[in-house]
Amino acid sequence: MTDIRIFIKFFLICALASAVMTPAEGHSADSTKITHRIGVNVRPSFIVPSHKFFRGENALGKRLDKSGSAHLQYSFSFPESSHFGKMYPTSYQGIGLAWNTFFDQEEIGSPAAVYVFQGARLARLSRKLSFDYEWNFGLSFGWHPYDPYGDLNPNFINDKNLVVGSRLNAYINVGFMLTWRPAAPWVLSAGIDMTHFSNGNTCYPNSGVNTVGMRLGAARLFGPVASSELTPKHRPVEAFSRKRFTQRLSYDVILYGAGRAKGLMWNDTPYISEGKFAVLGLNINPLYRVNKFFRAGLSLDIQYDESANLGEHVAGIGDDGNIKFFRPPLSEQLGTGLSARAEFVMPIFSVNIGFGRNFIYKGKELSGFYQTLALKADLYKGLFLHIGYKLHDFHDPNNLMLGFGWRFGNK
Repeated sequence: MTDIRIFIKFFLICALASAVMTPAEGHSADSTKITHRIGVNVRPSFIVPSHKFFRGENALGKRLDKSGSAHLQYSFSFPESSHFGKMYPTSYQGIGLAWNTFFDQEEIGSPAAVYVFQGARLARLSRKLSFDYEWNFGLSFGWHPYDPYGDLNPNFINDKNLVVGSRLNAYINVGFMLTWRPAAPWVLSAGIDMTHFSNGNTCYPNSGVNTVGMRLGAARLFGPVASSELTPKHRPVEAFSRKRFTQRLSYDVILYGAGRAKGLMWNDTPYISEGKFAVLGLNINPLYRVNKFFRAGLSLDIQYDESANLGEHVAGIGDDGNIKFFRPPLSEQLGTGLSARAEFVMPIFSVNIGFGRNFIYKGKELSGFYQTLALKADLYKGLFLHIGYKLHDFHDPNNLMLGFGWRFGNK
């Protein structure tokens, strides 16, 4: 009941913050001004039972299958006379604050999240109704992690929570919704929602938390009415549609790094290695601009992983009970691969998805296929921030990819 009361209070605060804002300007015809948006939404969800902890092996001794979150969001749309306003008239982007509950305060906590988000229209169904999407990406904090010895809380031994290993976790969300605009300043929405929390394999355990559910929200616009009401025939012609093949090419060069934890089986016993292991990588990714929303291409991927193939170089168990290793040769820690890349392009942000395989490597841990998911945020001219995650064979978490990139050629 405590979680429910906190949830209701947070939502009411969010709703009040939205309601007390200055009234909207209405149907302003000024195409040089930014349109602002304040919104609130709630997201009741079902916890995907991907781990035995959620299926009943927890301190409460019952199945954990419910969660919820309340969100306060600020976003803006570019002026319709601007480059982005003409190219992406329905897009909005901003920052959000969320409070989450999983109805198990002692073991999981009630983490908050701060995130960036972006959304836009996918299809126009009528003059006031559309089908939209929105993604959220940020950091959640306030988790109660695995604590088998009571180091964090002497009053509670949190030894059954094998899904959360850190106080900070990445927050990734995507939603699809029907959006209704009953009057110029107001936007109402309802749809489905999917969320993933994970620490990116920076420490163990890292099973992660996944939820699927609904989202119900309302937002109010402040400033001129955006050009999203224009029909497709009134939209500007894309200038790059007349460009030659070479003029549509760009080249992203990305340098990234991260630290990661390492767990392995040795003599049929699981071990977690001490400390963190360094990861460094370089991507050289030519991309062809198919249209204003989409780029595609290939990427040469070079990655050094200090933890790769450690299982083949175990020295034994130390007096402290921790597993010890000999350092593997560089050839077993360095892999070079080729991946197919697809990139969804919007103002400021791009989402890049990759599927590849190493062709120069040594050791079984660098074999097989790998997958990448990355968010790129434009900073200055060709410079962008790169935040990504790498999987092995679709299910094994590998490492974060935190760094910067530079885009040459077509911007």
